[in-house]
Amino acid sequence: MQGFTFLRENARWVAGGFLLFFFSSFGQTFFIALSAGELRREYALSHGEFSSLYMAATLASALTLARAGQIADQYSARSVVMLTVPVLALAAASMALSRHVALLCVTLYLLRLSGQGMMSHVAFTVMGRWFSARRGQAISFSTLGLNMGEALLPLVFVALAASLGWRGAWQLVAGALVLVALPVIASLVAAERAPQAAEAGPGGWVGRAAGSRSWTRGEVLRDPLFYFVLLATLPPAFIGNTLFFHQVYLAELRGWPPGTFASSFTLYAAMTIVFTLVSGQLVDRFSAVALLPVYLLPLGLALFLLGSIEAVWSAFAFMALYGVSNGFSLSMFGALWPELYGVKHLGSIRAVVVAVLIFASAAGPGLAGVLIDRRVSYPAQIMVMGAYCVAVSLVMRMMARRVRARGHLSREQTTGRCP
Repeated sequence: MQGFTFLRENARWVAGGFLLFFFSSFGQTFFIALSAGELRREYALSHGEFSSLYMAATLASALTLARAGQIADQYSARSVVMLTVPVLALAAASMALSRHVALLCVTLYLLRLSGQGMMSHVAFTVMGRWFSARRGQAISFSTLGLNMGEALLPLVFVALAASLGWRGAWQLVAGALVLVALPVIASLVAAERAPQAAEAGPGGWVGRAAGSRSWTRGEVLRDPLFYFVLLATLPPAFIGNTLFFHQVYLAELRGWPPGTFASSFTLYAAMTIVFTLVSGQLVDRFSAVALLPVYLLPLGLALFLLGSIEAVWSAFAFMALYGVSNGFSLSMFGALWPELYGVKHLGSIRAVVVAVLIFASAAGPGLAGVLIDRRVSYPAQIMVMGAYCVAVSLVMRMMARRVRARGHLSREQTTGRCP
């Protein structure tokens, strides 16, 4: 009931965040990878060559975002949307028209910068700034837009590509961004929301007040704890993008039907939605820091299953368990940085964080592609990624105690224990 009341009272802002996340899908790896086979064939690229090209474009977008992301602190959300969505539409049109590998590289750069980069960055930033005590719920409801994109867009794209060709499908993407996304999102985010810091969250504690200390980006970059926390935020980007990017290769390696992963996205999205909503409540009750030591464990199990079991059901088990960890990460990562460092310089801080995550999302597919070309077992790579998830969870168990000891969070936020 509280959730419905919250949505009714804040529908405009939550809907704006929802659509930012939904349309960011066109620049996300899971969507771009749907055209990976056609791109490799048309441009005569090996797995490693295409992965390296994708990695270079993504790394360039990450470097750009580290500077460009600061505009979220300097300009209104509407102004940033009016710039970002047209760039994403231009990139989609370029994907449909590109015939040269150099233009393909520029296209991938713009897709990654404007889609996964700026649109998700703006969404997380405004949700973190507009909400305080109910920040976890606001972010969990908004990120359902990305979940919806993951559930629907792969199936829609495959169907459109079958009838119009993959280039024709990308032309429709460009049209939808200009005719639907741009006017609707711009109108929704035109009005800013002042955070109501005096409201109590579900657990009875009061969120971080707007007047509490906000760290500058320079102070954050000099904080050793920042880099330990980054260790826990990297796996969803690094591992998820690696598996999605090379999904076709894994299916071929295992002899699975070509549409195996595309058909399992619905299960993945459903699990992500459920646990995004669950984790939003838990973040408001216990804090995002309290969830850091546990949220990667389902992903670790998923990777062990996918790496060791050749049956088709392992793909579905992976997607279901990854959905659990991904659902937690979407709510946590939106609340984590304002929880630790305040909201005044949130756009600048998040720009660095998102740039690092984009770097990880590029490094994963690129490194795996190079190792595949060198005949390093891909299932073995998957198992190593699972071991990393377990190891970093143990590190975060120690780091979460350190955060509480330093007093970054109020006692009411950090004395609770996750069930």
